Amino acid sequence: MFDNLSQRLQVTLKRLRGEGRLTEDNTREALREVRMALLEADVALPVVKDFIEHVRTKAAGQEVLVSLTPGQVLVKIVHDELVALMGAANEQLNLATRPPAVILLAGLQGAGKTTSVAKLARFLRERENKSVMVTSVDVYRPAAIDQLQKLAIMVGAEFFPSTPDQKPVDIARRAVEEARKRLIDVLIVDSAGRLHVDESMMQEIRAVHAAIEPVETLFVVDSMTGQDAVNTAKAFNDTLALTGVILTKTDGDARGGAALSIRQVTGKPIKFLGIGEKADALEAFHPERVAARILGMGDVLGLVEDAQRAVDKEKTQEFAQKLAKGKGFDLEDFRDQLLQMEKMGGLASLMEKLPGAAEVPDAAKAQLNDKQTKRLVAIINSMTPHERRLPDIIRGSRKRRIAAGSGTQVQEVNRLLKQFDQMQKMMKRMGKGGLQRLLRDVKGRLPGLSG
Repeated sequence: MFDNLSQRLQVTLKRLRGEGRLTEDNTREALREVRMALLEADVALPVVKDFIEHVRTKAAGQEVLVSLTPGQVLVKIVHDELVALMGAANEQLNLATRPPAVILLAGLQGAGKTTSVAKLARFLRERENKSVMVTSVDVYRPAAIDQLQKLAIMVGAEFFPSTPDQKPVDIARRAVEEARKRLIDVLIVDSAGRLHVDESMMQEIRAVHAAIEPVETLFVVDSMTGQDAVNTAKAFNDTLALTGVILTKTDGDARGGAALSIRQVTGKPIKFLGIGEKADALEAFHPERVAARILGMGDVLGLVEDAQRAVDKEKTQEFAQKLAKGKGFDLEDFRDQLLQMEKMGGLASLMEKLPGAAEVPDAAKAQLNDKQTKRLVAIINSMTPHERRLPDIIRGSRKRRIAAGSGTQVQEVNRLLKQFDQMQKMMKRMGKGGLQRLLRDVKGRLPGLSG
């Protein structure tokens, strides 16, 4: 997400590095480029105008400190304005009410409403330690009810059944009563969608809203529809008391205009981003972190949080002790590292959060796909335990057997063994006290952590 905007802004702001100070001329030229970058990212025109005016006002007369270049000064101003544009801080769900806290999801058909219900249920269960029940009042699409039931089982949420012959308001009321009886913390209600905004849909969702009085009414919208996403959000907000937005399919949106426009146009915060198809592909929206990503600063905090959630602490401790004792790094360990990386969202997700990721060539980024990680794991799984412990014994006939068993080519097995060999050498250095040096080096490279 934001790839195109990020590249354009970074190129523009780099041009100011050689300048001695911010002048009216170099600021005007930079802001003209920033304006074009925002418009190309499909940010709403009124939002772009306001944004540029705010940056221009703040940049006027800014003194460039000895330790900063004009480019750095303007980056700071643009960063702060991006944060202000998107909402200053993460706005959490308001669940402080007598259980069940009811969350109603609204949106057009195809925006990803039903899958967002499941993702949100999992998010609340795993990160907020809440018991969750889900139900569907979409009586027009029996397949949507069946889909939600399957997803509820997958994410460990309770499911309140409904059928096409029932009235949406009745389903919603009965679900609230059932959740209250069973002492469920949160009830999430999936509403019906249409292909476009129409009055009958609005009347129905208003009636459901009035019947259950949700603490949160979240609008689910497909980020890839750009300005249409913003216009639809505004239409819903004009007739329904929205409390926030879930922006879906952001992993396929290289522009990001909807994310930069929705708060300003509707006055409602983006609370979550859908970042993939998996049940755990939902993350809380942090404007300051998104702004940092856009400007190539990465999202180190997000990376640390991902690691804390995904990493198996027991296995990590065993691995650290193994290295400390000088025992070899084998292919079992390599597979564990690959699987933990996959749990953190995969290589592409990790790359997006690293500082300077936008400068990585597109050809290199294209190689960072999760399918490749799965192929590497499949190759290692095709080996015997003995081969994983002693990779040096893997020769011609063994390589052919492993390739056949994993559905890959011998060249891919060779490539994996070469990658493993490089990793093994690095791990040996860590085992000889190199880990502390490596951590010191990484610490020195991260802004705000050196010293």
